[in-house]
Amino acid sequence: MATLTMQNVTKIFGRDVIAVKDFNLEVKEKEFLVLLGPSGCGKTTAMRMVAGLEEVTTGEIFIDDREVTELPPRKRNVSMIFQNYAVWPHMTVYDNIAFALKLKKLHKDEIDRRVKETAGMAKIEMLLERYPSQLSGGQQQRVAVARAIAVNPDIFLMDEPLSNLDAKLRVSMRTELKAIHDKAGSTTVFVTHDQSEAMSMADRIVIMKDGEVIQVGSPDDVYHRSGSIFVADFIGTPPTNFMDVKIQKESNGTHLVNTHLNLLLEPEMAKHLNGYDKNHIVLGIRPENIVLVGESDAALSASCLVSEPQGSHQVVAIQLDDNIVKVVAPPNPIIAPGTDVHLIFKQETLRFFDPDTTLAIND
Repeated sequence: MATLTMQNVTKIFGRDVIAVKDFNLEVKEKEFLVLLGPSGCGKTTAMRMVAGLEEVTTGEIFIDDREVTELPPRKRNVSMIFQNYAVWPHMTVYDNIAFALKLKKLHKDEIDRRVKETAGMAKIEMLLERYPSQLSGGQQQRVAVARAIAVNPDIFLMDEPLSNLDAKLRVSMRTELKAIHDKAGSTTVFVTHDQSEAMSMADRIVIMKDGEVIQVGSPDDVYHRSGSIFVADFIGTPPTNFMDVKIQKESNGTHLVNTHLNLLLEPEMAKHLNGYDKNHIVLGIRPENIVLVGESDAALSASCLVSEPQGSHQVVAIQLDDNIVKVVAPPNPIIAPGTDVHLIFKQETLRFFDPDTTLAIND
């Protein structure tokens, strides 16, 4: 397998529509890298430039040490799986997988070996004589995966390949695709707007917004060390809670204060604000890092707006002025609307953001 490098890649449609701006990326050999972001952020355009399906306006693309920026798709040795599977309806599963191998003029025995080997990886070896119309959506997706693997590509590209499947099948196919990636030893770039999909599959995640890279890191990095308010809000379900707070220095230490909160920071957390020259920050705290306690221990108290039972836990929502804060709490007892709840924060998990730049302060 190969590495992929994109250097200062920009794509402009028409005169002034910038779809991808100054995009820099290095994908390691055998890595499963996910491009993640909201619809219209440029992630599919970036992938299509790697495949050769979109021309690069400026910049360079390398597969290993070979520049492929101007090469046609057939000379790049990449395979791409599309959102709609794109399997040929008039061919059997066997012929769908074998088609590209026949174009390469491989020996019949080699074609047969590769078809059966990749069908085994995708767990569709019993379906080789069927036509796509006789298959479920999940089975058609497996055919597309097997067909892409069979040609031994340098880079394996997947453009939202699970978005047409139902919720339960999507979850099971995540596991299958990652397992196939590991068996094939492939270098994979996967595009999705589903952050739970990215978190469960990726070795690294590239988060994009408005055609630009916002943050790159492991799932753990982007979740626990979000570099901006956008990332902290985009990653996680429920998303991060945000509060505008004032920094108040008192004799006993540094407090974060608003009309509902007076939080004395532990010394290790207060150090992150040393040298920060503004008196306001945006405080970020994930719902699972807020803990229900007795009234006397609380940093914040409020009335429950609604509770959402989830089986293994409940999500408790409280309203603070115009801001709704969500808390992941134990499943029992169910907290009824109107019940007073008392909360503390796991301080080591707090994130501080500059309200003007929206970037994290405690990195």
